[in-house]
Amino acid sequence: MRILACALCLFSVWLPGQVFAVESAPAPLRPFRVGERLTYDITFLNISAGTAVMEVGAADGGGEHPSGKFITTAVSSPKVTRFFPVDNRVESLTDLTTLLPEHMTFRRREGKKKEDIEYIFHRNDNTVSATRGGTTELVPIPADTQDLISCLYYVRSLLPLKQGASQALTVYHDKKIRQVEVRVEKIEMLEGPWGNLETAQVLVIMPFQGIFLNQGNIRVWFTTDARRIPLRMKAKVVIGSIVADLIDGIPEVASSK
Repeated sequence: MRILACALCLFSVWLPGQVFAVESAPAPLRPFRVGERLTYDITFLNISAGTAVMEVGAADGGGEHPSGKFITTAVSSPKVTRFFPVDNRVESLTDLTTLLPEHMTFRRREGKKKEDIEYIFHRNDNTVSATRGGTTELVPIPADTQDLISCLYYVRSLLPLKQGASQALTVYHDKKIRQVEVRVEKIEMLEGPWGNLETAQVLVIMPFQGIFLNQGNIRVWFTTDARRIPLRMKAKVVIGSIVADLIDGIPEVASSK
């Protein structure tokens, strides 16, 4: 049962967020839609562990560039909640022009553990103020550093969805700067509640422990159309795999190829 709860913890920090443009200051064209809300069923060994939702939140104006807030939430199913309740919420305020995060908060509620994490990115001097456990420290970072949520939607926007294409990212997490590699393994048809759609299977290699249980690697299937919607996410664990499948917010036009 603990593994089921871990499934929620995994995907609550790695479901791609959604971005929208502020009408008064158009951002570069992105594959995201205003009001987009995607709901995923998270399973382990065909047992439902809970639900994760990605949705658009409004961002305050006033910055040099338009910003968007994308939000990921994950809650445990009633069966899992009896043993290990999970109720996580991650928000990332991101510059829509540069696709760099400005402010990330992570409200983590897992079992008896309650933790609030906050990162404020200072792009002028390439530092981040990291607050965790009531302690704040200032950490130098590379200019292109992403957070846990913005990195995925950076990939969704800019990674060429062609077999063999790859991308390297720098991600700040847990007081450390991490190097992440993203690679398109193949183009394939994927069948599910969405019908039968052409997708790019993308492997995300995270060479560190702590987010994705053992190896950290996760696969994401993006549609190859203009919206690049993540239909499925899958991560191997000690026994079997954890899978998140899109069940609501399915693309309106399904392919039957």
